[in-house]
Amino acid sequence: MRIKNSIINVSAGLGSQLIITLLSFISRTVFINSLGVEFLGINGLFSNILGMLALAEAGIGSSIIYALYKPVAENNIEKINALMRLYRNAYRIIALIVFILGVSLLPFLKYIVGDTTIENVNLIYCIFLLSTVSSYFYSYKVSLLNVNQKNYIATGIYSLSSIISTCIKIAIIYYTKDYVLYLIIDIALTLTTSIILSIIVDRIYPYLKNKVIIKLDIETKTGIIKNMKAMVLHQIGGYAVFGTDNIIISSFISVVAVGLYSNYYMLINICRTFINQIFDNITHSIGNLVAEENETRVYSVFKVIMLFNFWIYSFFTIVLYITISPFISLWIGNNFLLSDGILIIIMLNFFVSGMRRSISMVKQTSGIFHEDRYAPFVEAAVNLVVSIILVQYWGIAGVFFGTFVSTIAVPFWIAPYLVYKKSFKVPLRNYFAKYAYYFVVGLATLIITYYICGLIISVSLISFAIKTAIALIIPNIIYVILFRKTEEFIYLFRIVKSLFEKLSFKNRKGSNLTG
Repeated sequence: MRIKNSIINVSAGLGSQLIITLLSFISRTVFINSLGVEFLGINGLFSNILGMLALAEAGIGSSIIYALYKPVAENNIEKINALMRLYRNAYRIIALIVFILGVSLLPFLKYIVGDTTIENVNLIYCIFLLSTVSSYFYSYKVSLLNVNQKNYIATGIYSLSSIISTCIKIAIIYYTKDYVLYLIIDIALTLTTSIILSIIVDRIYPYLKNKVIIKLDIETKTGIIKNMKAMVLHQIGGYAVFGTDNIIISSFISVVAVGLYSNYYMLINICRTFINQIFDNITHSIGNLVAEENETRVYSVFKVIMLFNFWIYSFFTIVLYITISPFISLWIGNNFLLSDGILIIIMLNFFVSGMRRSISMVKQTSGIFHEDRYAPFVEAAVNLVVSIILVQYWGIAGVFFGTFVSTIAVPFWIAPYLVYKKSFKVPLRNYFAKYAYYFVVGLATLIITYYICGLIISVSLISFAIKTAIALIIPNIIYVILFRKTEEFIYLFRIVKSLFEKLSFKNRKGSNLTG
């Protein structure tokens, strides 16, 4: 059932994402042509600033979702209700805190933005702020769908909303070139979607409307608060590492540079979103697995997920590295390209941060939050110091290199150490030996694929299509050859085979009924 639910959720997410991705390219093209790269920079910068303010929420969601796994597995409705009420009240307080923090930043906004020709910057920022605050009043209910592995419901609603919203916003930008109206429509549609989804969740789980008749026990409360404090520190550190890039670039270089990077970020984030559709759903399956199975079983499943983690992130790294610059060149022109050196560091960060997914997944679902609560501050300090120093010598490349250094310095080894010690109880060297092997395989595959693509010299739509096809095919062929006899690959292959057999059976059954 866990595998079936994960497959349904992943399929729904990937299907909707294909449509949203196509629309996002159309939207970005219209945006650039109508408003220019400076507005892209403002968009990315304010998203980062509001991400910083949203740290007030840090830890609450993950802590309560972890607390929900067991009562959901046991169908303990009274405890679920008590946790959801705590969740709701916490998010209302968060909305107020974020609003106050956001307003308090207004006097300093001109120093963060720097030189810009854009008017109504304060108004634009306030609209961003209201959008962030409004999201907290209803979104907490989605967590119950996630824990019950019914993410596809939320995915469907969000996808339909995103399609409608994107089409309307494209029309607004194209015909009016009014960025403020663009943002206002976005807020209205986002809030409407949240309300609709909240109503749907209430209908699926009518007991949420019941009066809460029990209080959470001291042990549960203590555990939530303990994990919440630890997750706050983790989220603050995570933001300082991954969320401050645009702020540093804007402050030390320009908001236009933020706009140039935002195109790369959009393309990378599209790939990351596809991957997240898979891993976010697997995470809740792992959460249920941890709640019901022993550590030996969890460890065996983890090894499968680690192979899959490597496969998908190395594959996307290779495809992006080979295709992203030619794509941008064909899409909006050479003036929007970053240097090859910057691209190498960006893709290295993408791969290294992505390879943390499998170990972080087990760490989170096992409730390991408290032990490394101070590590993110060390990571953040290293990142900020190295980035601020190197940005003055290497420019944008220095900012991203600071992120890489901080990742290797702290979370690269602490998270595996804790998971292997507390959850798996097996030697840590097993993890790093496997990681090193995967890294070498991925690097060799990248070199081989890049060399083959390099044989195609011409720059055209046809040559781009050929390079893309090569980048899509060669890594998968190499990985199948190398891993086909491993237990992890055999396990994955059985899941895929089982899925296709079920689909084939349903199709045959449907044909017999109609015939």
